[in-house]
Amino acid sequence: MKKILTLVFVSALGGLLTLGGYKLFVEKDSKPLMVETTADTPVFVPASNYNNVNNNSANTPNFIESAEKSLDAVVHVKNTSIVSAPTSMQDLFFGRQSQRAQVGTGSGVIISPTGYIVTNNHVIKNANEISITLNNNKAYMAELIGTDESTDIALLKIETDEDLPFMAFGDSDNAKVGEWVLAVGNPFNLTSTVTAGIISAKSRDLSGNHSQSFIQTDAAVNPGNSGGALVNTNGDLIGINTAISSRTGSYIGYSFAVPSNIARKIVNDIMEYGNVQNGILGVVGGALNSKAAEELGTTTTEGFYVSDVQEDTGAEKAGIQSGDIINKIDNVKINKFSDLSGYLKTKSPDDVVNVTLLRDGEEETLPVTLLKPSTYNLQNIGMIKNASKKELKKYNTEYGVKISRFDDNYKPYWNKNGIEEGSIITKINGTELYTIDDAKSAITSKHINEALQLEVINKNGEKVVYHFR
Repeated sequence: MKKILTLVFVSALGGLLTLGGYKLFVEKDSKPLMVETTADTPVFVPASNYNNVNNNSANTPNFIESAEKSLDAVVHVKNTSIVSAPTSMQDLFFGRQSQRAQVGTGSGVIISPTGYIVTNNHVIKNANEISITLNNNKAYMAELIGTDESTDIALLKIETDEDLPFMAFGDSDNAKVGEWVLAVGNPFNLTSTVTAGIISAKSRDLSGNHSQSFIQTDAAVNPGNSGGALVNTNGDLIGINTAISSRTGSYIGYSFAVPSNIARKIVNDIMEYGNVQNGILGVVGGALNSKAAEELGTTTTEGFYVSDVQEDTGAEKAGIQSGDIINKIDNVKINKFSDLSGYLKTKSPDDVVNVTLLRDGEEETLPVTLLKPSTYNLQNIGMIKNASKKELKKYNTEYGVKISRFDDNYKPYWNKNGIEEGSIITKINGTELYTIDDAKSAITSKHINEALQLEVINKNGEKVVYHFR
């Protein structure tokens, strides 16, 4: 019993010594232990704090204002044309050809309060009747003022008793790749439709012959959008929606618009002159890339390589030479052919542009005066150009234009009929030709169903009229 009491006492004494040591040496230096617990009731966070942490609206583009600016200025365009209908047994019996009305639709943009509307040429091509429906559902008949097939731009006019909402052209040269844009139009007859995307590329050519310089965007554009507005977030009109690249005929990711600077120039020319006044630089060549640079023996892989300079052009008079590399015009960088052709389409004859080029590794800038084109590609013939007095005298005529080069498809026909390169065309559909501008006007004013009549002087000096349908 005595041994048990001694053991209990020793154990108690050891416990007291241990507790005292902990209190004295350990507890005063230790930190409180934190235990995480889960409350039975929900915890509410103030709404103001939540919004401050998670609100990303400042980084999200706001299209409301630009959509409001553009919706009322974009119209629905309806084109009614008369086409041949399928031939029935009755038609065969009576020897007649039936016709029917064909309706096409698209979009347009009001560009003045007085009712001028820009759209695509293909939207109203061959139209017998054009009607316009505004965003407020008011409908008007439109007059075709003029067209330019090469840029696919057309100008219409409607008469109203009140000023119309309109959009002013913006500066498409300032548009940047990656910039947000809106496409406003009437796809599939769904009026007043707005889609959004970004500018994917600039100076895009789809033709393969460097005749186009589109703004490419991934804003959804479908049949019916043609002629509608491409708008930036400020509400500026920077393009006219024109084309899609698709195997199905509908949007699959890319759409294309005529830049506003080109459209504005075309519209101004049609209003002032009735046709488009193009100013040419007068150089022949192509865009540089790695392969072309290697073949030409240059280390420069960007820019427009001048292989030839045309006679009596601004480029020749300014001193541009074969072998020069044009890398900038008026501070617009030239990387490819469509950069050059697209910028020149915004200019007129007698405009002066500053051409920056590389020659023998040194950069210099030359002022060049743009001139009117001296050639024109005439259907069923080929290339024609203005004739000199000496050339006209040779054929004993006071007016006419010269056949400069035949189209390969038509050369055998003309040669067989005694017409050679250098022969003179004196009239188109009865209109006397003094310059290639007269030839252009005669072709553009010809109705789609009207035959083409060409009066040509053959190698024997005889005037012969040829008919084409």
